[in-house]
Amino acid sequence: MPGRSTKPYLIRAIHEWCMDSGYTPYLSVKVDENTRVPAEYVKNGEIVLNLSYDATHKLTITNEQVQFAARFSGVSRECTVPMAAIAGIFARENGQGLFFTPETDAAVTVGAAPRAPSEAGEPEPPPSPTTPPRPKLQIVK
Repeated sequence: MPGRSTKPYLIRAIHEWCMDSGYTPYLSVKVDENTRVPAEYVKNGEIVLNLSYDATHKLTITNEQVQFAARFSGVSRECTVPMAAIAGIFARENGQGLFFTPETDAAVTVGAAPRAPSEAGEPEPPPSPTTPPRPKLQIVK
């Protein structure tokens, strides 16, 4: 019998830590066919969602998925994100959190969020074949 994944437990823990610390928990998601989020906000197959209690309604984090209702441009939308689609959870204010590899769902990064490319337009170097690609984060207003 395979053991339970630690991923949902870690997501709940980081979410609680963010809320207790006065931070805004953001969820980085790789959108797939099982992910229900507003398609118009998905860029390059990814979306970053605000999981604070102020931004969500009926937030539920189970071992299988994260589910909630949220307003997007003033319109309430139901969102469902399977655990397999979650790339990471982090605090907006300082970037601290956990990021997961898609293949194993194991935590690979504890600490700051990945740095965005510079505004000068410098391209990011391609990832080496031995390291998984880092999630790309977007600012959500």
